[in-house]
Amino acid sequence: MSSEPQGGFVKRTWRRLTRPSTRWSVLALLALGALVGFVAVVGTQVMVHVTGTDHFCGTACHSMQWVAKEHKASVHVANRTAFHAGCHDCHIPKHYPELLVYKAKAGIKDAIGEMRGVIDTEEKFKKERLRMAKEVWEEYKANNSQSCRNCHQFTPEALKKQKEFAQPMHQQVLEGKATCIDCHKGVGHVAPTE
Repeated sequence: MSSEPQGGFVKRTWRRLTRPSTRWSVLALLALGALVGFVAVVGTQVMVHVTGTDHFCGTACHSMQWVAKEHKASVHVANRTAFHAGCHDCHIPKHYPELLVYKAKAGIKDAIGEMRGVIDTEEKFKKERLRMAKEVWEEYKANNSQSCRNCHQFTPEALKKQKEFAQPMHQQVLEGKATCIDCHKGVGHVAPTE
């Protein structure tokens, strides 16, 4: 029997984690750590990719099926240039760690809304549409419509190529007096009617 007191599970586990190993060499521990790190990084990348597809967004969450139909009919999918902007392009930041933090928050919020029954039917979803749209609009205002700017150029040269009626409005964007979402609500989805 050991001369050390055994203690509870947490105490024993902590002791094992903080004492040098008598069974494993430092090289084996480093290799094990590298393997665990590799699996974690690759697993994260795979999950980010899988959960970032339009198919996942439109089918994994029951309530998003209505939005997915709207998106397929929007100018971001059905357009003359065959360019496709997916859910991930408009709603998720492009870079780490913001991407992971945003996906975690949005996933938890949507899952809770679905489980609570707030948005689990098309009727309930439509009732909540304005509230949810306002949240997205506020986010776009706060980040100067960065998701739009990831694809759309706003330069004086690009402005000159636009139709005359659009130029004065887009000039305000160049001057920092407005942002994309001020005028382009309902581009990727049907805008709330309220």
